[in-house]
Amino acid sequence: MAVKDKDRNVIAQNKRAGHDYFIEETYEAGIVLKGTEIKSMRLGRMNLKDSFARIVNGEMYLHNAHISEYEQGNRYNHDPTRARKLLLHKKQINTLIGQTQQKGYSLVPLKVYLKNGFAKVLIGLAKGKKNYDKRETLKRQDAKREVDRALRERMKG
Repeated sequence: MAVKDKDRNVIAQNKRAGHDYFIEETYEAGIVLKGTEIKSMRLGRMNLKDSFARIVNGEMYLHNAHISEYEQGNRYNHDPTRARKLLLHKKQINTLIGQTQQKGYSLVPLKVYLKNGFAKVLIGLAKGKKNYDKRETLKRQDAKREVDRALRERMKG
């Protein structure tokens, strides 16, 4: 029996999010796409760098996510950085409205992946890190790396 790998269908990841923010909660949202956008995404031509989510008039939108134009799309191609609507339950959106109005909180896309043939976005409720928080995280990662390296060396010898 094969083990199903969750990250096998990941299209794009926001690697800077973990460095720049404390992720407090995550939400899975559907995304409304045009035909050429999903085709381009399936080819892995998406970038979440500098993207963010915003709630406008009770609906959530993904801004600045770059999906490259589909090469065979000709005149039906899409605008690469247009705002795309995210699909969440009304109750979840109302909860997020209250939480993002607190100082320092924002909505950050963490990764985009395919689930049962549909594109999904993992949105994180994030609080921005200060510079000293970022340095502390880097120190912790370096220490863990050193411990792991020492254990590996000890197991070999």
